[in-house]
Parts: sequence; C-alpha cells; structure tokens
Amino acid sequence: MAEAAPQHLALPSGLLELCALLGPSRDSLRGPDQMSLKNGVRLPSALDPEVLSIFVPPFVTKEDSQMAGAPCVTPSKTRRRSFRKKRDKPKTEPWKGLPPEDVSVPNGVDLLALPQLCFPGGVYVASEPREDCVHFLVLTDVCGNRTYGVVAQYYRPLHDESCFYNGKAHWEPSWPTACAAGCFVPFAVCVVSKLPYYNALKDCLSCLLTHLKLCKDFEVDNHIKDFAAKLSLIPSPPPGPLHLIFNMKPLQIVFPSRADPESPLIDLDLHLPLLCFRPEKVLQILTCLLTEQRIVFFSSNWALLPLVAECFLAYLRPLQWQHTFVPVLSHQMLDFVMAPTTFLMGCHLDHFEEVSKEADGLILINIDNGSVTCSTDKDVDVPDIPLLAAQTFIQRVQSLQLHHELDLAHLGTSTDLNEGRTRRRAWQQRLNCQVQQVALHLLFSIFREVKNHLNYEHRVFNSEEFLKTRAPGDQQFYRQVLDTYMFHSFLKARLSGRMDAFAQMDLHMQSEEDRFNGMLASPRRPTIEKMASRKSSPLHIAHRRMVVSMPNLQDITIPELPARNSSLRKVDASECSSGSTVLSVTPKPTYTFKIPEIHFPLVSQCVQAYYSDCVALLSKAMSLLAPDSSVLLARYFYLRGAVHLMHGQLLDALLDFQSLYKTDIRIFPADLVRRMVGSLSGPQRAQAERVPELRRLISEVVDKPGEAPKPDDRVKNFELPRKHMQLDDFVKRVQESGIVKDTSIIHRLFEALTVGHQKQIDPETFKDFYNCWKEAEAEAQEVSLPLSVMEHLDKNECVYKLSSSVKTNHGVGKIAMTQKRLFLLTEGRPGYVEISTFRNIEEVRSTTVAFLLLRIPTLKIKMASKKEVFEANLKTECDLWHLMVKEMWAGKKLADDHKDPQYIQQALTHVLLMDAVVGTLQSSGAVYAASKLSYFDKMKSEMPLTVPKTTSETLKHRINPSAGETFPHAVDVLLYTPGHLDPAEKVEDAHPKLWCALNEGKVTVFDASSWTIYQHCFKVGTSKLNCMVMAEQNQVWVGSEDSVIYIINIHSMSCNKQLTDHRSSVTDLVVQNGTPSKVYSCSRDGTILAWNVSTLRVTSRFQLPGGRLSSISLHDGCLWCCTGNSIVVVTSNGLLCQELKISENVGDICTSFLSLQLLPEQEQLWAACAGFNSIYVWSLKDLTQRPQAVHLQDCSEVSCMITVKQQIWVGGTGLSQGKSKGKIYVIDAERKTVEKELVAHMDTVKALCSAEDRYVLSGSGGGEGKIAIWKVE
Repeated sequence: MAEAAPQHLALPSGLLELCALLGPSRDSLRGPDQMSLKNGVRLPSALDPEVLSIFVPPFVTKEDSQMAGAPCVTPSKTRRRSFRKKRDKPKTEPWKGLPPEDVSVPNGVDLLALPQLCFPGGVYVASEPREDCVHFLVLTDVCGNRTYGVVAQYYRPLHDESCFYNGKAHWEPSWPTACAAGCFVPFAVCVVSKLPYYNALKDCLSCLLTHLKLCKDFEVDNHIKDFAAKLSLIPSPPPGPLHLIFNMKPLQIVFPSRADPESPLIDLDLHLPLLCFRPEKVLQILTCLLTEQRIVFFSSNWALLPLVAECFLAYLRPLQWQHTFVPVLSHQMLDFVMAPTTFLMGCHLDHFEEVSKEADGLILINIDNGSVTCSTDKDVDVPDIPLLAAQTFIQRVQSLQLHHELDLAHLGTSTDLNEGRTRRRAWQQRLNCQVQQVALHLLFSIFREVKNHLNYEHRVFNSEEFLKTRAPGDQQFYRQVLDTYMFHSFLKARLSGRMDAFAQMDLHMQSEEDRFNGMLASPRRPTIEKMASRKSSPLHIAHRRMVVSMPNLQDITIPELPARNSSLRKVDASECSSGSTVLSVTPKPTYTFKIPEIHFPLVSQCVQAYYSDCVALLSKAMSLLAPDSSVLLARYFYLRGAVHLMHGQLLDALLDFQSLYKTDIRIFPADLVRRMVGSLSGPQRAQAERVPELRRLISEVVDKPGEAPKPDDRVKNFELPRKHMQLDDFVKRVQESGIVKDTSIIHRLFEALTVGHQKQIDPETFKDFYNCWKEAEAEAQEVSLPLSVMEHLDKNECVYKLSSSVKTNHGVGKIAMTQKRLFLLTEGRPGYVEISTFRNIEEVRSTTVAFLLLRIPTLKIKMASKKEVFEANLKTECDLWHLMVKEMWAGKKLADDHKDPQYIQQALTHVLLMDAVVGTLQSSGAVYAASKLSYFDKMKSEMPLTVPKTTSETLKHRINPSAGETFPHAVDVLLYTPGHLDPAEKVEDAHPKLWCALNEGKVTVFDASSWTIYQHCFKVGTSKLNCMVMAEQNQVWVGSEDSVIYIINIHSMSCNKQLTDHRSSVTDLVVQNGTPSKVYSCSRDGTILAWNVSTLRVTSRFQLPGGRLSSISLHDGCLWCCTGNSIVVVTSNGLLCQELKISENVGDICTSFLSLQLLPEQEQLWAACAGFNSIYVWSLKDLTQRPQAVHLQDCSEVSCMITVKQQIWVGGTGLSQGKSKGKIYVIDAERKTVEKELVAHMDTVKALCSAEDRYVLSGSGGGEGKIAIWKVE
C-alpha cells in the first residue's frame, strides 16, 4: 500500500497554482442603478468585482487517503480546499476577497488586485449576451518570480428561481425580481500557473466555458473545482522533446515543454509582433528594451498586450528583462506609469492620450496601428541598432511566411477539429523556430565580439576597448546597452560558461580561422586575407582613427559621417548579402505522451487509480523505446518519478530519479530529491539505504558536505590601477587588460619594467605601458598594404611591426615584420622587396656605418640563401630591431626543431612587449630592459640543445591544449576518435577528434584533420580524469577520480549522463563490441562492472580481492586485470582463470604492476612495474616462467604504455643531455629490443594514444602541458 507523503514535504506542483471565479459583488447588483437597465439605459458606472470562489490544490488531502477503501463518493469531512464568498459578511470587512486561513494562496497572487486584473475594463451588466473573451496576466511577487494567469470572461443571465451567490436552490426575498429580466452579468474564471501556458490554458478554459454555459448556477462551483482538480493532477513536463497531451473534451490540449533547461517555455505565437509592426519598428522596440527604457504598450484588445510583450521578451533571449513587468494595467492602476524606474507595462488604448500627457519620458507603443512614439515633445534618446545587423534582420523577417492560410492553400479542408489543430500547431512550431533563429542571429551579430574583450580568470570586461572596435554610428547604441542590468547579466552568463542558445550559436558559427586563433598565444592582428577584403569606406576610415583613444580618458569627438536615418530605412534586398536570407531551420522532432483520463468524483481512490494509470502508461512507453532513445527515456523517468512522488510512493520516486541522474543530469531535480530524502521517516531512510543505487544517490545529492560559498560572480569593468603593484598584482592586472595571459611571460615583463628599480610598478608606468601597447595595436589595425604587396604574402600572415621610413641598400622604405618574414615596403610607388624569412636568416648584427662625421646605427641581416647582406640605417630604432629580429629568428628555429608553432607565437608576444617596454621607458636603458624579454634568443645562445635526429625525424607536430590559459595543464588522458559522416552533422563535425583530459575535469577537443581546437575546455566534474573510451561512435566515456563515469555526447559536446555505481576512483574502461555493445569499468577498490551501452544498466558486477586495480584489458573473452601485486585473469562473470603474483614470480624484481599490454599474435604479456626502468615480458603459454626484461636506457620512471602494430610504445621520464625529460621508448615486440628513444617533452610523458596505427600522440605533465604527434613506421 502506498505511503502518504509527509506533510512537510512540498510536492511538486502540477500545472495549476490557483483557480478562481470572479464577478460583481452581490451588493453592487442591488443598487438603484440596476433598475435603470430595464428601461434600456446603461449603468453610468462599473460594478465592483470580487473573488467569489477560490480553488487551490491539493483537492484530495491526507484525510481523504484514510478513506481509500470507501466507495467513490464525496467524503463527509475533508479539509476545505476551496472557498466561497460568504454573503452575510459586511462589505467593509477588511478580508473582503480573501480566503479563510485553511486555504493557502500561492505567493505572488494578490487577491485584492486580482479582480481588477480579471476585469481591467470594469464590470458592466449587459442587456443581451456577449461573446466570451480571453486575456492574459503576468503576476510578479516581491522577489521577482513570475506566475501567469489566463482569464476567460463570460456572461450568464440572472434568473428568478436560482441563486448564484449562495449556492441554494432559490433566491431570498431581498432580490428585486423585476430587475432580473434581460440581465446578463459578466463572470470570469482565472487560472494561475507557474508556467506560461498561454495557448494551452486558453484552450482549457474554452472547454470549461462550454460546460458552464449548460449547467445551472448552483453547479458552477463544482464544474470549476473539477476542472481545477484535473489541471492540478497534470505534472509539468521536463525540458526536452516530450510534450504532454490531455483530453479536455472536446479538445486535445497540448502542454509543450521547454526545448532545453536554458531555454524559456514558448506557448504562444511568436510571429504576432511581426503582424502588428513593420520590421523597422520591431527593431526600434527591441532597441528600447535593450537600452531599458520606460515602455508602455497600448491596444484595444486586452489579450494582445501580454502576448506581444512576451513575444518581444522572447526575442531578447538569452538576455532577460529584469525590471517591472505588468503587461495589463486596469484603469485603477494607471498611476503605475508615473514610476521613475524602468518598466514594461500595458494599457488599454482608451488611456493613450491620458498617459501620454501625464507622464514624461515614456516610449508609447500602439499595437493596433503599429506606431512607436514618445510621451513628451522632447524625444527620448533611443539609438539605432547597428546598421548591418538591422539590414540582415529586416530581410530575414521579410522572407518569413507569416500567414497560415498560404500554407493551407494546397491542402484539403480538415473535417476533424483536432486534426486541424495539430496541423496548425506543427506550422506554428516551425514558424516559431524560424522567428527565434532570426532574433538570435540579430543578437549574435550585435554581441558576438564581446567575448574578445572578456577575461575569464578574473571576470573582467574591457568595455572601453570593446567600444573602440564599434563603428562610430553604432557607438551610442553600445554605450547605452553596456550600462544595463540586462547586459550585465549577459556578461555573467558568458563568464560562467553557460551553454545557452547564444553560446551554442557561437560554437556553431565558429570558422576555421576562429578555431586557429583560439590556439594563438600572440596578440591578434588583421590577416592579409582580411586586409584584402576590407573596404576603405568613410565609415571604416573614421573607425580606424578613433581606435587610438585610450581607456579612462575623455571621449574624443567622433568624425563627421554621412547622417544616418533616425528611423531605420527599408532596405533593398540587393543591398544585403545573399547569406542574409531567411534561415533554413528545421525544428527538432518532438514526441507526445497522453495523460490518462481522470475519473470523478475526485476522492482518494479515484486519484490513486489515476496515478496508477499514469505509471502504467509511462512504464509501457519506456518498454517500447529503442535502445538509443536515452533522451526520451530520461523524460519518462522524470515524469514517472514525479507521479510516484504525488502518489506518495517516495522510494519508487527516488529510484526513478536515480535512473534519471545517470541518464540526463541536466534535468535532474536535485533540490526536490534533497527535500524528499529529508522528509523520509527513519524506517523509510533505512529501507532506502539498503538499496545500493539509492544509497549512492543519497550520498551524492544529500549527504555531501555543504557546498562551498558561491564565488563572487560579479563582472568587473577594466580600469587602470591606482596604486603601486607587486609582482602578483601586476600579473593579475596584465591578464585583466587582455594583453597577455601567460604567467611566465608576464614575469619577464615585470623584470623588464623594473630593471634598476625597486621591484614594484607604479600606476603611471603601467598606464604608459598600456597606452604604448594599445597605440601599437591601433597602428597595426591601420596598416593598409597595396594589392601588389599582398600578393607576395600568405593569406594568414599579419603585419605586427612597421619601422619608420629608413634608408636601406634596397632603397628607402619601411621594414615590415610578419610572423613569417621581414620585407621592405618601398616608398614612392609602393612596392615589395623580400628581405628574408626567419628560417633563412644566418646572422643578425647591429653595427654603425660612417656618414660624413657621423656613425649611423645600422642593422645587417645575412641570409643563408643569398650572398648579399641586407643593410638598413635604422638609427635610434636599430638596437630594438636587432633584439626583435634575433628573438623571432630564435623562435622560428625552436619552432622548426621542435615542430611546435607555439614557439613563433610566443616569440611574437616577446617582440611586441619589447616594443611597448621601449616606448614606455624612453630612456637610455630602455633597450637593455627590453632585452629581459629576449627569452628564446638567450635560450639559443646559452643552452644550444639540439633535438636528437631520431626524435626530429619521428616527430610530426606539436599542439598545446592549454593555449589561452594562464599556465600549462598536465595532459592526463588522450583519446583519438575516428571520423564518420552522420547526415545530421556538419562536415567538420565528422572529422576525427583528439580528446584531451586536463586537470580538474577539463576536456579540450581538437579537430584531428587540422589539429585546431574544436571545443575549448569544457568541464567534466571537478576531479582528475583517469581514462577515456569511445562507445558506439556517439559517446565518449570518461572515468574520474571522483568515482563517476561521465558520458559525453560527441555531437552536442555536452555531458548529460553520469554513472555513479562505483565507490572509488574509476581507473580504466574497455569496450567490448557486439550487439549490444558493452563497456567494462574498474575502480581502485577492485570493483569491475559490465555496462550495457544502450540502456546504461549494469549487467554484471564482481569484486577482486585486495584492491589497487589500475587497469584492465579484454582478450579472448576474459579480463586481464592489473591489481598492483598481481595480474588476475577472470571471465566476464568474474570467475578466476589465472593469477600472476609478484611474490611467486618476480618478487625480487619489482614491488607492484603499473599497467599491462597483451599481444595475442605473439602470445605475449607485457607489464610495467613501479620504480624500475625495464619492461617485463611473459609468454601467455606459461605465466609461471620468469619474464624477460627489456631494459630502457636512461629511464627513471615508466608512466604509460600502448601497443601499436608490432611495437610497444612506453612513456615515462629519463635523462637527455644531462637533464630530466619526458621520453618515449619504441620497442620491437618480436625482437624485444628498443628501436627508438625519443626525447618527447620537457616534463614526464603522462599519456599515450594511437591514431589509427599511423600516429602516436603523447601528452606531457604540467611543466610543459603539450601534445606531440609521432609518425609510426
């Protein structure tokens, strides 16, 4: 028998918060004015509305459950959950319109204001019946939480023989009989929900009204109560593709869900504003919202006010309106528009003139005629949206198909009401999706480059630098938007890494260049490709001039430009690029679950039957799912858990939520589960603890120590420092400024700026340095090369430094430096003279040349491929250019030797910092100070370490997964996944990937076809990651030190599933292909679990004695397990087959096993042992024989080992040229000899993986943090 849920546990609310019946008070109908209606004269004033009845869930309470064995009849005594206005209370009672104490009204619902909102135009008795009408409400509590109301108004005649106000069969004599003839009194039914189900609840109320019109007056309350009870029993659907359907008779009502946890629930027609306003006006209204003006909507249709306002707020997502939102103001509430703060309100059109005269500075939006005006003669300062974004938006809106009739023209007429509604709903869903994408693209084009001016480590936004990158005509818009609460919250979401629609679009829209730039450690400059496409328009020239200004200084005057139309002009389609046409958007597929019928009378037994039907239908739907339908399975778990909870079956609910926890963590209701566990009685808690899955869930969600205090999530605006800085503060300030992130480079900069001084930097020096850096950045933006010059350069080259005009042995001109070469930009007729690539330089000297009585400083560059020496009389710039060229030359040599392009990027950063240091200090010692940044040049001269020939020949490339971080991170695990083309994917999504597990649960993904970053650092838990495997081509399983297995969806790059059955660190994973495929996981305590990949359920479980289980391998149907002091062979069911113990076999050789590799063809077992520099090989034919040792020369520690073809690759630490380095030993498995000894990394080799047996990838420790790619022979 089901347990009743404890009283103190707040059950999850269904769709209904409150249902109320409202109408004119009985006293207001008694007055003398009522008599004049009989003679056809309209009442001069409105009647007083009030709440007549309130219905609040739950409608069946704990007392009812005690009668579960009784027949379904109305219980004789229950706690009252509905309330009727008592007619004998005086009108002056202060509780008028309030329920008794035993009826709890939800927060946010003000019963005193509710009658005015339900009858915003007043209450008038009509002489003839009027058409039913619906309007909508948004109610906000003091904390800003919103609830949503849908109100249906209808008229009922008053009859002599029945009383609507006291529930009795006859009127009392006090009612004047003569007055009742021809009287139609308005009433309203209001449904309040936490969710904005505008269309669904409108349909529900429409169904209710068909019943209310046919029932007698004394039956109205019962009908409304039954209606409210139905809604209260319907659970709200979780985010995702599953919508709920309920039969309300005669309509099938659809309750849609949110698309994902970060998206709002959309149950309205998003194209309504596009029918009411021209696209230019839509943009003006969006600008008013983005700049947080005081806005009032007007319409003669009450329903349009909230609907249109909600549509505009939906267009702004993921930005959120955070100010007062009252879309319906009754005539008694008009003084609200006098509020001095920002708001969004709605009034009837009748009050337009009154509001416009009484209040100043309002934006008045007339929905009926599509106009946008201001309430005062002096225009409110509302800027234009950026022009290019506006043009694209207008054309896309004009391309939308907004009329359903055009979509139906080729179809036959539907003879089924619900079929026609389904067709309309599908059309609306497609259109809503298109409208959302058009609006999102608008916001994306406006705010896309914000991320380039964010410092994520210190949560800083450099607003001044961002503003300088905006076109002059757009400056006013951005200045106003950047000061809003809405934009501040948007910044917080970016810095917190929220994966909302904006972030998903940013990821989707990334170009190859964006991904390449994400790997650069050096500052960005315009590439030759961008320079060639850039047009020298007046707008661009003025833009270039203005970026020279510095932060914290007075605004400069924006150059005069052609005047821009204050109201956005209609854009000719030919003016927009072809890429700005309407987006081709296909809505994601959705599914439905039909809620079972609810039987009446509504007593406990009937409700229990309803819950049982729900559980049965959900269980049936789950059993019919395909194995790979985990998205739907998670939604069914959520719904079934919610129904079990409402049913009072707490343990069953916890089991469903535990299954949900490992199926889709995004929709797991952690707070609800925590409250559920807290409400369990002692015996219930003990029973839950006996179930292993629930014990784990309770420990994960409930019993963990209190969460750490929430970190400061404020966003700071970058400001120049005002006090002296020690090293640590200087590092932080430089990182905040966005100049450099790498901590080691900033340490060198600190040394350069403090040469000969106390080791601290004063604010003036920092300001001078910052200004020098930004001026150089601005000059680089202004560089414009002739096409004849650009033809000689690669498209991705950038000009980083230009000298002043100097005399050279090739003529007069400016020396230009790119990341690849030096060239001379000749004067007069601009021309290109190649000086040298950095690779081709043989010698660089700074000398002097005699000219008359002077000695002119001259730079001489000797090339390897030319006999002629390049000479340039650089005068005062000579010493600086000498430093810079030598640093770039050294960086290029290191990049070539180590196959690592990061060296040239770091050298560029050093060079640009040298330039800024010299410009800052402007003293005789400035060049010496800048020499502190000649890091690679000193490395080349002081430590001329050559890369061994074997290493150089085998090494193909290096990449840096820590690019953009403040310091390098250790590469703990590597996984290569081959590419495969899925029709649902983008082409680049089908490329092979390299997955890199860094410290603290960070994962970076590279596109293995171009070795560019595909996904930069997303989090998988917070602990060290130990292992990764690919399962069924669409999942990556990650084992963590925190004992959880995280499952990453390869397509969405999201981790929504967690397997929590292990009790200690997950140390290895291995895949067994087949149908169904399996994954075996092991943990350090000796537990091995077998998982069905499709269902994510454990199919077998066994424990190895002794623990210390570090790795497993699958061979011939058996698992080979490395347990530290032994290697154990067990069947897939855990039966022991063989065991190799250290004490019996190799006790004199080593203390514990680290890892093993099996070579079935050679019948060999290879194992590495802790603390020894040899690998040991056993014959699989007889494990009792003493192993053969393969000695690794100069090796001090082995850390990882893999098999590639007929080779064993061993990674660890060893000596090279007298220093400890990360080394790789390549062993021929057949001959058992070391073929190659590779000097791989500056730090130990921590991870190895194979890429289709063609390449091996190695990851290093935190001292270097890079990945090397090696060729397999």
